[in-house]
Amino acid sequence: MRIHESAENYLEAILMLGQSEKPVRAIDIASELDYTKASVSVAMKNLRTSGHIVVGGDGHITLTEIGRKIAQSMYDRHTLISEWLISLGVSKEIALHDACKVEHVISEESFAAIRRHIEEFAVGTL
Repeated sequence: MRIHESAENYLEAILMLGQSEKPVRAIDIASELDYTKASVSVAMKNLRTSGHIVVGGDGHITLTEIGRKIAQSMYDRHTLISEWLISLGVSKEIALHDACKVEHVISEESFAAIRRHIEEFAVGTL
């Protein structure tokens, strides 16, 4: 099931915020993404309805299995693409910005080919 880029961004933000081992709240997501609390509230309702997150009675947000899978995929894409661009000489700021766009539109096939190429190149340079 394909979801919208904005939902992928929210899921990735929840994953990243959750790495601090502190509970993730809507206000944390709004701050991280620089979105309004109202926008985050609507998005969290939609993600909860679609089964990508669970919101506890205390307001703490956790990813479901499918939500975590999508978030991890976006995070992996973002990390690999941004690091690759930086290694090619792109500034960190531009690389992070571009990776954020590319991670959402690149096909699985193209991303797998880029990953294979990077891994083969890394092995070849050892």
